[in-house]
Amino acid sequence: MVSDEQPRREGPTTFREVFAQSEYRAVLAATTLTWLGDYVAKAAVTLLVYRATESVALSATAFAVSFLPWLIGGPLLAAIAERHRYRQVMVICDLIRMAFMLLIAIPGMPVAAVLALIFLTTLANPPSQSARSALTPQILSKERLVLGLSLFASAGQAAQVVGYLLGAAVATVNPSAALLLNAGALAMSALLVRFGVRDRPPAMDSSHRSHLLRETAAGFGLIFRTPVLRAIAVLVFSAVLFSIVPEGLAAAWANEHVDDELQAGAAQALIMAANPVGFVLGGLLVGRTLTQARQQSLLRPLAVLAPLALVPALFDPPPVVVALLAAVCGFAVAGIIPVANGLFVQALPDGFRARAFGVMGSGIQVIQGVSVLITGLLAERFPIPLVVGVWSAAGVVLMAFVARRFPDPQTVAAAIAAAGRDSPGGAEAQPPSDDPGPGHVGPGRPRHAVT
Repeated sequence: MVSDEQPRREGPTTFREVFAQSEYRAVLAATTLTWLGDYVAKAAVTLLVYRATESVALSATAFAVSFLPWLIGGPLLAAIAERHRYRQVMVICDLIRMAFMLLIAIPGMPVAAVLALIFLTTLANPPSQSARSALTPQILSKERLVLGLSLFASAGQAAQVVGYLLGAAVATVNPSAALLLNAGALAMSALLVRFGVRDRPPAMDSSHRSHLLRETAAGFGLIFRTPVLRAIAVLVFSAVLFSIVPEGLAAAWANEHVDDELQAGAAQALIMAANPVGFVLGGLLVGRTLTQARQQSLLRPLAVLAPLALVPALFDPPPVVVALLAAVCGFAVAGIIPVANGLFVQALPDGFRARAFGVMGSGIQVIQGVSVLITGLLAERFPIPLVVGVWSAAGVVLMAFVARRFPDPQTVAAAIAAAGRDSPGGAEAQPPSDDPGPGHVGPGRPRHAVT
């Protein structure tokens, strides 16, 4: 009898410890590929539709269609993932998206058909991303989860920057080629998940199923009736309510300061890229250099810092300074969301993780859209610096209130312990594995294996 459980080490988790998990490497690589391909495709489809119609409105519609599934049915679609094996859900969704992307790439496809196919393609996003979110805490131990989630978040931000640049460059020459790149990325993602992730039984078996709408409502109910989960959700929603504004108003903001089109375009790109860059740096530094206790203790001050960083916009600074402020805001948000997400998934009973991700994902999409819409309408009547500065100052007040009401570490720990007891089979039924190799212990097997 040989134990595969390693002794706990004091101090922050290292990248080596996280990347030692072969399943995590496969999921991270697959997810990064799909994100990169999605952003390449967004840039390509937007250009393809514009060239076919010369309509800015239809081009913008092609971009916005990809958000519709989250807005109109994200939680319901995410609940589907709970009923099936997470690996199976991720692979099937990748293959569905690949097939639709190949159809969109056919030259001469009518614009109406392109928009319909984009919508059908993105219907697979909520269940796929929900399955990945629910699978991650089964792969990584509690000590490694926050850094693992930080790497996911940072990879997503980096994929956004690279994907838009690559997509615009390739699509300028051949939009269909850019769409084929996305199809290839989805195929590779499906292979990585299928052969790199161990199969696990569904979180919800047939005896626990009811009506899909009822299961979705149960996900909402669990989050907003559980004090710790509700507090984390409010913290995350409040953070994205303010951090998205510079990115959403970047085009108008840049053009107000710069008359030359090329310089205005560069200023816009600088502002839009600043928040993701700050997020990447913050996610990696906070996740890698700080212990779990320190990360949690910084949630409150970082929550206030995120909107506070944008208040100097009141003084109408040049685009370079605006970008710097947005980067600081992104840095602070990166210290909030992965840590809050790590606490959130641990405080969820195992059979609710995919549904809860659907609720949170949809909420974030809606709040970001509403935030940009409101500030955009205000900017039609008032100067953009005034709108952003006052909006952010209101954010400081809100975040100070949210931070003050956020539960202490002991309360959060109690909620996590209770979630373990409420999961199918109890707290010890599905412990995250520390074993990185082929003999992965994983959920459903004891911590001590016979070798």
